[in-house]
Order: sequence, then structure tokens, then C-alpha cells
Amino acid sequence: MLDEQAKKTILRKIPHGLYICGVKEGEEVNGFTASWVMQGSFQPPLVINCVKQDSRSHAMIKSSQVFALSILEAGQKELAQKFFKPQRRIGNKFEDVEFYLGETGCPIISDTLGYVECRVVGSVEQGDHTVFVGEVIAAGVHRDGDPLLLESTGWQYGG
Repeated sequence: MLDEQAKKTILRKIPHGLYICGVKEGEEVNGFTASWVMQGSFQPPLVINCVKQDSRSHAMIKSSQVFALSILEAGQKELAQKFFKPQRRIGNKFEDVEFYLGETGCPIISDTLGYVECRVVGSVEQGDHTVFVGEVIAAGVHRDGDPLLLESTGWQYGG
């Protein structure tokens, strides 16, 4: 029998970085704070990005088949928090955030450690998130630094 409290406690111990996932559909761009992200392969270079199925960004990734991940630096909790909120509730999340469009047309946050841009090469829709497998087609380094970790924010996502 599954001990729900033990499951929640242990799953929340899995370490996660925080990223801003930039997405696009046509001329529309959006972004959200992602934490269920990992590298999946060296050759070809693959990134795994798990996205909540009932989100607008999920629909945009399914339509465009591309996404970008801007890697947040330790101390950028406020920026991560800005992108946790659904766009329809707070308006344009990019209004006061400097960004540029990458090769995929997805927004990349300028004030981050760097980014990868991915083309979706596979997906698995199970549970309440879709596992998108993205092949890295572009990458860049903005600066050196330590990544922002979910644990350091005091937030919890998972369990």
C-alpha cells in the first residue's frame, strides 16, 4: 500500500534546477518556470522537459514543436516567481524582462546563465504532465555562475 505522506516527502527530495521555458505559437510568445528538466542523452544532445498538460504553454509546444530553456542563476528567485503565474492572470510576463528570440523563435531571457533551444523529437503523455524530449539545436552561454535550485527558494513542486 502506498504511504501518501512518505511518497510526497521523498519525491520532494529529488533536486531540481529552475528554468524559464520560452515557447511560441505563430507570433505569440509565452514563458513559464520549469523545474522538471534534465539532460537525457549526449548524442544526439537531448533535454527532457515535463510540462503541465492543462497549460497554455503545453498547447504552444505541441503546436510549434519547439521550446527554449533559459537557465536561472542562484539569486533569481524573483524572476522565477514572475513566470510561475499564468499569463492570462498577470498580462505580459515579458513586459519588463529583457529577452530576444532565438533560432526557434522562442523567447530567451538575456539576464540568465545561458540557454538551450530544442526541437521536440518525442513526447509521452501520462498523468498530468507531458514528457517532451527535445533535441538541442542551439545553445549559448551568457555568463558563468551557479544555477538556481528549487530547494533554495523554499518552494515545493512535486510529490
